Amino acid sequence: MKKTQGKSKRLALILASVAAGMVGLAYASVPLYDLFCRVTGYGGTTQQASLAPDTVLDREVVVEFDANTARDMPWAFKPVQHKMTLKVGESALAFYEAYNPSDKTVTGTAAFNVTPQKVGQYFTKIECFCFTEQVLKPGERVEMPVTFFVDPAIDQDPNAKDVKVITLSYTFFVSDEEEETDVSATVDKKSVDVN
Repeated sequence: MKKTQGKSKRLALILASVAAGMVGLAYASVPLYDLFCRVTGYGGTTQQASLAPDTVLDREVVVEFDANTARDMPWAFKPVQHKMTLKVGESALAFYEAYNPSDKTVTGTAAFNVTPQKVGQYFTKIECFCFTEQVLKPGERVEMPVTFFVDPAIDQDPNAKDVKVITLSYTFFVSDEEEETDVSATVDKKSVDVN
């Protein structure tokens, strides 16, 4: 009888350990997947750099800009220009505009991706409003910059030789740590008169 109880306790301990491990992996999977995507560019995730490359190629690409908001985000959000043509390796500056028509201060976070997904690893941001939370007061309208380039390494990728158009898409979400305060965002933003 004691032998059976010992086996039952051991089995219960093993099953509890497996269950705890599964819960741990479930919680770790999102940050690990995010890290994987950022490192590899998988899923259209872009790269980050502090400077543009020294090499600029003759190859041109058109970058189209897309903007969306989550269902619960009250902001109006749009690209200031809808597309631009640039040379591979050339640094470019684009602006998005956000407007908070609500009667409360709203903090937002932008998620982004690039399509086609196979070029995410070559689309590199130097500066972006998406790196920090944005805070808009009631009635506030701002232009938010993104500085980027397409890495010349794209020219060595046979799978990306046919890419002529890249779409940079942002979706703004209400921040998980939403605070109704009058704190301004920490990034430079150009305020625009609402009227």
